[in-house]
Amino acid sequence: MKKAALLLLIGLLAGIAYLPGQSTAPAPVAATTPPANTRTRLYTIEELEAIPLVPPRTGKSVTKALFDGKTLDGWQGNPDWWSVKDGAIVGKFGAKVPTTFLYTKDHYSDFRLTLMSRMVESDNHAGVAFWGEIVERLDNKFYTRGPLVIFPNPSMWDYNAAAGLRVYKPTMEKVTSQFDWIKAEILAQGNRVRSAFNGVQVMEWREADLSRIKEGPIGMQLHAWNGPQEVQYKDIVVETFPKEDKLLTVKR
Repeated sequence: MKKAALLLLIGLLAGIAYLPGQSTAPAPVAATTPPANTRTRLYTIEELEAIPLVPPRTGKSVTKALFDGKTLDGWQGNPDWWSVKDGAIVGKFGAKVPTTFLYTKDHYSDFRLTLMSRMVESDNHAGVAFWGEIVERLDNKFYTRGPLVIFPNPSMWDYNAAAGLRVYKPTMEKVTSQFDWIKAEILAQGNRVRSAFNGVQVMEWREADLSRIKEGPIGMQLHAWNGPQEVQYKDIVVETFPKEDKLLTVKR
């Protein structure tokens, strides 16, 4: 009896329905899958709208290209990892590297950013940093402290807390692929950030802590990886203090 009770206890702790008298244990009971919102840190529309909107800042609306297609004039980053090839900014390395960024020298608060990006090598991701500051991390002089919009798979990251940001996704439709060019639009106004990929709005986020909304550089990400990696960015255009309160690339 003591042996049977011990086996039953072991089976329960292991998540197995193991009863006295059985010669073999049945398959483990599958763990319950967390709800989608917990697993992916998504907001419901009600949770998102519970965060009050802050009105957009006012200023002169100017539309300009941030990349001339030939040089890195107006940008700052580690020249060992950033270059220009065939009309695109290239972030590339052949061995392990820390997460780093190529930053604009100018700073922005409210803006509309449109660009094309693609991963050429590795299953990693790319992204755009904003509302933050350039910080040093060990030997890396171009790290960040602020939020990040991630693609090709839409999500956001907080480099203040080193954690994912909860976003609202109006669609779960897959509109990007790992190695194809992505047309991205990021609209940052007040405390609200909306993003569209390939003509579809994919997410919205609101910053509840207004002290974190800062005028800062815009950064193209080269994310940490343990092997060869290449990411490209081109057709980078910014509109300061956008005239229209909507994503202009959204087709539907």
